[in-house]
Amino acid sequence: MKRLPILISLIIGAFFSILNETLLNIAFPQLVVELGVSPSTLQWLATGYMLVVGVLVPASALLVQWFTTRQMFLGAMILFAIGTLICGIAPQFSFLLFGRLLQAAGTGLMLPVLMNTILVLYPPEKRGAAMGSIGLVIMFAPAIGPTLSGLILESLQWRWLFFLVLPFAIFSIVFASIYLKNVSTPTKPKVDVWSIILSTIGFGGIVYGFSSSGEGNGGWSNPEVYGTVLVGGIALLLFTIRQLRLQEPLMDLRAFKFPMFSLTTILLIIMMMTLFSTMTLLPFLFQGALGLTVFASGLLMLPGSLLNGLISPITGKLFDKFGPRALVIPGSAFLVIIMWFFTQVSADTSKMTFLILHICMMVSISMIMMPAQTNGLNQLPPRYYPHGTAILNTLQQVAGAIGVAFFISVMSSGQRNFLEQSSDPTAPLQLAQAMVAGVHNAFVIGFGFAVLALVLALFLKRTQQAKE
Repeated sequence: MKRLPILISLIIGAFFSILNETLLNIAFPQLVVELGVSPSTLQWLATGYMLVVGVLVPASALLVQWFTTRQMFLGAMILFAIGTLICGIAPQFSFLLFGRLLQAAGTGLMLPVLMNTILVLYPPEKRGAAMGSIGLVIMFAPAIGPTLSGLILESLQWRWLFFLVLPFAIFSIVFASIYLKNVSTPTKPKVDVWSIILSTIGFGGIVYGFSSSGEGNGGWSNPEVYGTVLVGGIALLLFTIRQLRLQEPLMDLRAFKFPMFSLTTILLIIMMMTLFSTMTLLPFLFQGALGLTVFASGLLMLPGSLLNGLISPITGKLFDKFGPRALVIPGSAFLVIIMWFFTQVSADTSKMTFLILHICMMVSISMIMMPAQTNGLNQLPPRYYPHGTAILNTLQQVAGAIGVAFFISVMSSGQRNFLEQSSDPTAPLQLAQAMVAGVHNAFVIGFGFAVLALVLALFLKRTQQAKE
């Protein structure tokens, strides 16, 4: 079986579905005016997307055992293409939201198929390079989203954000229907309805609660926010207990009995929160303290994000040759240094300094994420592949939602404390200094996460496929 056409088929589809996660965000101010809705209502276009992906990924562990690779991939891409078309022609907000949720469903089904196919196609000693190619897509696509949409919106209406993606989605469907082969045989395990219900309430509740906390609706003082997270947490606990008791669980949590997989999971959660801290905080700092436009902010962050994507295949090949420790430990140590420098920035810090720091941070993250993830998954026996990929993808989505909400709340708290002690809290200079103070507090916590990641990296060992 030729692996390259299969890999290309998956990467084309994944690139445009993941690109879409960040493509629309920059158009929010324009959409508020055109659709006549409030910013908190419009936020559902982002929150709803994360929510659907967070809910669907756990169920994907079951779906990839019920359907063939072709059925899963083509189904996901058709859902995504229909959602993209609906978004492009949406006459009002409710249609746009429905289209976004269909797009999210396609993305949520796509990610586990991508990972699971790599695990089946490539032997452990060659997985690093293949996973590095996926890393290029996963990091590169969302990175260029804001800059690309800024360019499109300079001369075209927001609907073109969808109309320009649609031909590529259709091309992906045609290309995959010609070249994509089935790499696994469906085993059709028993469907446990209660597991699906509990995972939906659990993961959905946590993602929704944390996403809502940053929407300016009272945050954690709002009973809807902490109540939703509490309900989600209880459902997740019941889900865990049920999975450990079932013979054919929806998401087999026994994958955590493999130590390197467990260590990788914790490391990736920390890395996702650190990544989201800077991806979320830097635009606030650039626009609120340095006075840059949205487009200029996107351009300033573009080189680091591009480099992160381009380096991922290289780190994958180095992983195959030297193992995880040679990449993850230096990468983690480098990240600690960079995050310390981020705690020292101010409104007087030059744009070139920010550019260099962001590039260095993204390079260090590319040295950690895909090598660690590949190493953790390599330890799993084949029957755990769908479950391992579903666990990692789900927890990364949840960590992303928690990271955004947590770091925005830390930043907002720091801003408030600064302005309360200020003589003139409405003065532009004071507002800029308050933004710097808030971002500084968040970066200090990000630095703490980076130190924790370095400690965990020291315990990492090269894995071999374990026997069940």
